[in-house]
Amino acid sequence: MLIFLCILFAAPAFVFVILITVSLLISAWEWADIAYLHRPMQRFIYVLATGLLLSAVVIVADISPQLTMNTEVIRYLLLVSVSWWGLSLLWLQSYPASSVLWARRWVLAPVGWLILIPAWAALLYLHGLNNGKWLIVLVVAIVVTADVGAYFAGRILGKNKLAPIISPGKSWEGFCGGLIAAALLALSVAWMLDFSQWIQLVAVIVLVALASIVGDLVESMAKRNRGIKDSGSILPGHGGFLDRLDSLTAAVPVFALAIISSDWGI
Repeated sequence: MLIFLCILFAAPAFVFVILITVSLLISAWEWADIAYLHRPMQRFIYVLATGLLLSAVVIVADISPQLTMNTEVIRYLLLVSVSWWGLSLLWLQSYPASSVLWARRWVLAPVGWLILIPAWAALLYLHGLNNGKWLIVLVVAIVVTADVGAYFAGRILGKNKLAPIISPGKSWEGFCGGLIAAALLALSVAWMLDFSQWIQLVAVIVLVALASIVGDLVESMAKRNRGIKDSGSILPGHGGFLDRLDSLTAAVPVFALAIISSDWGI
């Protein structure tokens, strides 16, 4: 985390872009295996295709080295992403029956792009704003706060399982605790910044926290269906990149779309 913050605040923008692009491509390599693309050449081709799609986004959205871009294109991409996460709720609710529809490589491969590419574009968009670096810190803080709140609420109060087949350790009490923790974070931010539209801020941050939980559950569902515990082993003791970034991949597009759509003057 310290290295990430140093790169975010002290390094030129292109270093940040390289960092998140490399992280995304490693995550694409891991997702390829989840998508039943087991062979190294299949995974390499998937990563290559991901890189080509990123290049297409750069061209279509006219993303410059200074991270200025066509916000309408980014808005459309984020709307597609948020729509996908809404659809994923139906998959989660009906798992394992829903796996009949999506547990195929020709479905899971594009799903990986829906998960990864909008999150990448959202981070570039946020970084290019005047206060974008702090907004990135805020969205990371939302995800961490929701995760910590869910952990402690679940440990202390957890009795009713949230998704026993997908993630047996999660409870409804933990779910509520995570959202409450996110709401408290929103109130704290509004108070520190003397932000007048605090109700909207609380609503956005709670929605982002909810998205982060969905992102975590979707990856857990895909891994469980694939029969694996971790997405990879590149981070000893922590699994793969996707295991660390799954919540952010859902939270960042929702947060960035809220920022684009708001009149907060950010």
